[in-house]
Amino acid sequence: MNLPPYEPDPATTTRYLFFTGKGGVGKTSLSCATALKLAEAGRRVLLVSTDPASNLDEVLEFPLTNQPQPIPGAPGLQALNINPVAAAEAYRERVIGPMRGLLPEAALRSMAEQLSGSCTVEIAAFDEFSGLIGNPETTTAYDHVIFDTAPTGHTLRLMSLAKAWDQFLDQNTSGTSCLGPLAGLAKQRTIYEGTVTTLADATATTLVLVSRPQLAALTEAERTSAELRALGVGNQQLVINGIFATNCPADVTAQAMQRRGLAALTAAQAFIGRLPSFIVPLKPINILGLGGLRVLLQRDGGTTCASTPVNDWTAPAMESLETLVADLERQGSGVVMTMGKGGVGKTTVAAAIAVMLARRGHAVHLSTTDPAAHVAKTLAGQVVGLTLSKIDPALETAAYQAEVMAAQGGKMDAAGRALLAEDLRSPCTEEIAVFRAFAREVGHGANRFVVLDTAPTGHTLLLLDASEAYNRELQRQTRSTQPESVMRLLERLRDPVFTRILLVTLPEATPVHEAAALQEDLRRAHIEPFAWVINQSLLHSGSCDPLLQCREESEHRYLREVVQKHATRTAWLPWQPEEPTGPDALARLAATGLKTTSR
Repeated sequence: MNLPPYEPDPATTTRYLFFTGKGGVGKTSLSCATALKLAEAGRRVLLVSTDPASNLDEVLEFPLTNQPQPIPGAPGLQALNINPVAAAEAYRERVIGPMRGLLPEAALRSMAEQLSGSCTVEIAAFDEFSGLIGNPETTTAYDHVIFDTAPTGHTLRLMSLAKAWDQFLDQNTSGTSCLGPLAGLAKQRTIYEGTVTTLADATATTLVLVSRPQLAALTEAERTSAELRALGVGNQQLVINGIFATNCPADVTAQAMQRRGLAALTAAQAFIGRLPSFIVPLKPINILGLGGLRVLLQRDGGTTCASTPVNDWTAPAMESLETLVADLERQGSGVVMTMGKGGVGKTTVAAAIAVMLARRGHAVHLSTTDPAAHVAKTLAGQVVGLTLSKIDPALETAAYQAEVMAAQGGKMDAAGRALLAEDLRSPCTEEIAVFRAFAREVGHGANRFVVLDTAPTGHTLLLLDASEAYNRELQRQTRSTQPESVMRLLERLRDPVFTRILLVTLPEATPVHEAAALQEDLRRAHIEPFAWVINQSLLHSGSCDPLLQCREESEHRYLREVVQKHATRTAWLPWQPEEPTGPDALARLAATGLKTTSR
């Protein structure tokens, strides 16, 4: 398949660009490289991250805030992170501030409490996002505004909110919502409408779907393309990042990597042919700093290692996944959660653990909180004692709405039921329903093993942080006692016997550092990770391909960093010539050990 290289052209690039795709495909690197290339062509560019677990700072090697910061060494380029927590604080002040001196202090405290939930965090972050699109006055200083978005599921939610809140404001008659008085939202109505219009305008907005030459990533890009078209975002293009070709015919690893990429591209040929598609070759270095970003979009980045090879190097002590499972099973039940950056293999690790526990005779339930997960495809077969599910936001929302209406509607007159139904149509309701489903799945760990494949870092943190705030919102909507699973969620997550969290990473800078930041956030919430899992390592691959040798060499510092600085226990999994799909392949992966000889 002969596709052209990705080369953003300042003359034809639209004012707004959105980079989205499955976790780990290179959205941040490509959005940063595009922004830099446009700035170096003389354009004024604002680069924005909408990811709660943004790593723009690391890729740009410059600390960012929620205000535009000039990037040293790149005239014309500024960048910012939308900070959901800071945005929520500003939103609360916009709503409550005008009421000070007019309402009693008790009423103000009640409003602040009502606006302390995760719904407020979401809408506040969305306000920041929509303000950059729906209100042209905020970005008049820039020729282009480029958005580095969170992994697919979170991005779809963000973009759908424009239409969802616009419709909710149009239909609402009560003047209230899960966010309190609608006055705070109604003031944004023009901006929300402008956001919907701009996203649908092909002359203003381009959606860049980023993928790897992997079937799962291309399949997700195709699904995302269709869903965003349904939302009105029709001007799309595809960039396939990490294309690899080798000149080592006897190299098993290099040949397998090339073969898998070609097979994925062939399988997705129809989708690739439906929209403008481009490629970016795999590079031998971690894409960090302005120098690395310039290399990313070079047609030939070369195969020179960033540092002098270290030929006498011994890997630090790391376990197999199977040894971790042997310890996990000793309690006989409980919750195992895989967490980390998108694209690091959380789903594969979760499925491998579930298969091994089931084959050891335990009752196991494998589930996911990731809207874009592919658990069923990874498992690809039945295992005795293992059941499978997925938290479906639409189904959970409908079930929750029906439950609340049944519990409360019978006690109300027609007008009261109409107001309750209106309240439950708020976009916040989906977040509440998904949270309840998450708590329910965790609760099932009381009498069996529950293995949870979680969404990428930012979405997972918002879900965990929301526990107490969601409980307050649930009390407001249902006015009744909540299920035990909701009431005991934090207690169970903090219990190291009941819940074991595995931080999954790749031996690369951004996944390792994002996992380390996640670990610190978990510890602040009094949740201690059980172990780290380093996945898809090229260590001891024996490759003769210069590019893969460079990439293996670059792993050394991150393997040491995880074992010596971050983790109390570390499991290691090698890059697999064949996709680890199906129970037998997953079991073999988990049993893989690490050779300890130096190279």
